[in-house]
Amino acid sequence: MKKKIIIFTIVVLFLIIINHFFLKNLDNDQLDNSNKNLELEIENKEIEKQTYSSNVLENVNYNSIDPEGNEYTIIASEGEIDIKNNQTIFLKNVKASIKLKNSDIILISSGFAKYNAANLDTIFTDNVVIENLENKIIGEYLDFSMLRKNIIISKDVVFKNKSNILKTDVIEIDIDTKNVKFYMNEKDKKVSIIKTN
Repeated sequence: MKKKIIIFTIVVLFLIIINHFFLKNLDNDQLDNSNKNLELEIENKEIEKQTYSSNVLENVNYNSIDPEGNEYTIIASEGEIDIKNNQTIFLKNVKASIKLKNSDIILISSGFAKYNAANLDTIFTDNVVIENLENKIIGEYLDFSMLRKNIIISKDVVFKNKSNILKTDVIEIDIDTKNVKFYMNEKDKKVSIIKTN
């Protein structure tokens, strides 16, 4: 990634130097002040567009394996690197898989995600779907953390399998122990369970 930024910077500097020599050789009497200002304004807008678009990546694919042997893969149609923190990448049309050691694969899809390349923590939003074996969880927000070793799904959460439909505010999954907690944010409300078989 740093290599792309360096190459882009060199290209932009090269274009500015060539442009500078070109403008220097023009007869100043041929250009009035308004034309000069207009050209500089157009050039600045083009450089801004190039700088912004240089942070956008297409067909993003990240693969990682943690020290315990858990595999994490995330794929997106587009990714944009945060200008303030180059370890943070905003993703669109996201698909992820988590292959826990000695366990089944967890598949996640969502409209958007915020991925931290330094620690693999990822926040998925917009139509989040989690699939594992015959279980399916739908929600609007998922916080996956390798550091905390857990997955937290919240906002309009529905859990489905062959025999149950469960509606809750939050589902929390411990990656190490595989323990799952279903709970509501308000104590006076209860998790709704509907038997389908």
